Amino acid sequence: MSVGESTNAPLLLRLVSEACTTANTAGSIVRKVLLSGELGVVDKGVNDLQTKADRCAQYYIVQRLKRCFPKATIIGEEGDDVSENLEGLLSPATTPPEPLFPEILNKSVPEKLLSISEENVVIWVDPLDGTQEFTKGLVGHVTTLIGIAVDARPVGGVIHQPFYEADGVKGRTMYGIPEVGHGGFTVTPPPEGKRIITTTRSHSNQRVEATLAALQPDEILRVGGAGHKAVLLIEGRAHAYVFASPGCKKWDTCAPEAVLVSIGGILTDMDGIPYRYSKDVEHVNQGGLLATAPGVDHSWYLKSIPK
Repeated sequence: MSVGESTNAPLLLRLVSEACTTANTAGSIVRKVLLSGELGVVDKGVNDLQTKADRCAQYYIVQRLKRCFPKATIIGEEGDDVSENLEGLLSPATTPPEPLFPEILNKSVPEKLLSISEENVVIWVDPLDGTQEFTKGLVGHVTTLIGIAVDARPVGGVIHQPFYEADGVKGRTMYGIPEVGHGGFTVTPPPEGKRIITTTRSHSNQRVEATLAALQPDEILRVGGAGHKAVLLIEGRAHAYVFASPGCKKWDTCAPEAVLVSIGGILTDMDGIPYRYSKDVEHVNQGGLLATAPGVDHSWYLKSIPK
């Protein structure tokens, strides 16, 4: 029986609870693959790598969530035909029988979210966000993302950091449910000045550089991984995340948007239009991305961006 499966809690809470525990186990899989030294790197195209950790983590996440929520649509970055041998990568210690965050199942849910059905749920999975950084040993940029959407909008998100370590415990999981709550982290306001996050590859994109120049930041943080960038906003280490060109995908942004919105942040395209996460939507976020931390004036950034 899965974590939370026997409860009568609303479907949304069961989805997020299960996603938290599943992401936490997937993080353990990612760490074990790295420790093995056998990354099994596959080049899928320009700036698009895949490793054994991507494949194993997605296979575990999708199979686990399918068992728990068989009528939901699950879309993973690595496609529909990913299959890996997980022998040696799972243990009782990494698949706990109890929820990672027991309080989730006891939260109050708005009336409009009580009646959602499994058939209308779309789950977006990025098993290892920041693969390029992972292959370079920049493991702090790596996250596992599980976003939950209903009626094309994010209603829950989980961000797991496999290589985060505190008090001897490896891995950190955070969740956010708009209009319901969040957990696994403490909301921190951004610092003085104006810190903007962008991608590590932005130096080769003239549009991105022109946008950054127009925003006149005090500091630019060039880091990898959409999930990692969202964490920097959540932790108050920056004010905005600017990605002024197509490139990131729905599995990159569904979970981060849910978590950011749950604490008062905003994520849209570069024109201020929210992305939609229905099962038949285009995977690429063609309008770029602008995300702002809680308390930051999102509209100021939209007005300041060159058109």
